[in-house]
Amino acid sequence: MLTPKQNFYESAKGLNPDRYSNQYEALRLHFHPALLHLGSPMKGEENKVNAWGVTFSYPENVPGAFPVHTPEKIVIKDIEHWRDYVHAPSLDFKDEEWQFLNDILAKTDNNLVWRAPFVAPGLFEQCHHLGEIQNTMVNLMCYEDEMHDLIKYLTEYELKMAEGICTHMKPNALFHHDDWGSRTSTFMSPEMFEDFFVDAYKQIYGYYKSHGVELVIHHSDSFGATLVPDMIEMGIDVWQGCMSSNDLPNLTRKYCGKIGFMGGFDGADFDTPDWTPEGIKEKVYALLDQCTPKAFIPCIAQGGPGSIYDGVYDAIMAAIDDYNVEHFGVKREEIVRAPLQYEKNGYM
Repeated sequence: MLTPKQNFYESAKGLNPDRYSNQYEALRLHFHPALLHLGSPMKGEENKVNAWGVTFSYPENVPGAFPVHTPEKIVIKDIEHWRDYVHAPSLDFKDEEWQFLNDILAKTDNNLVWRAPFVAPGLFEQCHHLGEIQNTMVNLMCYEDEMHDLIKYLTEYELKMAEGICTHMKPNALFHHDDWGSRTSTFMSPEMFEDFFVDAYKQIYGYYKSHGVELVIHHSDSFGATLVPDMIEMGIDVWQGCMSSNDLPNLTRKYCGKIGFMGGFDGADFDTPDWTPEGIKEKVYALLDQCTPKAFIPCIAQGGPGSIYDGVYDAIMAAIDDYNVEHFGVKREEIVRAPLQYEKNGYM
């Protein structure tokens, strides 16, 4: 039987996996100094200002922190003068910080998992974190030059971050966030997306791949089927977070071998207070029956291991294991995976 790491790669590349890869079993999302210095809030914290000057709150029973955009808290007050407001935090870190995190990563079995730095927010998210979502969408339409310049500035920041990560941590995979849509639609047309973001991401993902990264996993828990050709052009190997609204059975067959799809289990359908193991198993089996492990990695759609409600993530994992035993002849006693730690000790 293939290791989780091997099986994930086979699915990502449309080759010959011997079963469905099971959620994040093959990934360890690890921290890096830029993420630790970002100043993101912990669950329950409100109105915390991060290193970019963006105010965030992290309520209970949500998957992550959200920016607070009351008028006085919006960073970019005037897009025509964005340089007066946007100041990237330093990316100069001491060697001791890199070594501390590398010492933690050294304890992970590199034969079982891909070690992927966790990079968030992405370019579009950073734009609307700084400028507020409605303002940002208007600015993309009405202030094209200013938005191109802002995105170039953010891209240069990401490239410097990538240089530090690749130099000091030498990852073999990347896990990068940037949400590009809602559950039912993308936030912009493919034409607008291509104008502003495709070349920027080609630079960022191209840098990682030219410095030893074999797999780029991009998180966008949304509808995004119309952007899949752009994702392929950017160099994305796995789209994580693809929701069920994307017609995954069709996408996995159409793009098998060009990009892998990781998701399918929307939080609104799975991660709810009234969940049951039986209900989760029924829904997991229904989707796996329609897809193929050659291009699909079943997973909770949110951008990291775990769930809002205790037990949901583990119930999904157990259902996928059961399916693999029943449909692919996997022997339960041969399922080997590295211990999964949730946001502890510098990795997930």
